[in-house]
Amino acid sequence: MNQDSQTGNFMIVAIVDDDDSVRGALENLLRSSGYKIKTYCSALAFLETNDPAHTHCLISDIQMPGMSGLELHQQLIAMGYRIPTIFITAYPEALPPAISDSPTLIAYLPKPCETNKLLSYIETALHAPH
Repeated sequence: MNQDSQTGNFMIVAIVDDDDSVRGALENLLRSSGYKIKTYCSALAFLETNDPAHTHCLISDIQMPGMSGLELHQQLIAMGYRIPTIFITAYPEALPPAISDSPTLIAYLPKPCETNKLLSYIETALHAPH
């Protein structure tokens, strides 16, 4: 398991995706790779918890009902959270400049994600300054 070198606490990777199968597959992959995972079926479900304050890496789908992953990203920044974020999407298109220039954006990946790339980006996110 990945631990924060300063606090000794386990670093949490949050997965926000409305697709149960994608969320489950990512959860299984990352747990088997030694990560502590929390999953959410929507952006609002994530925001309604205190978990953003304890999340070290966010993997979010872009297109979700209600609040999109882009809107979630903007909301987190407005709330003062600087969570390193990996966006995943089944519909790759250009990111808006406000997001693509965000210092918290680690990667923008098409679904399905290449496992090695995703794991590499997670490691980058976990070692990024918060």
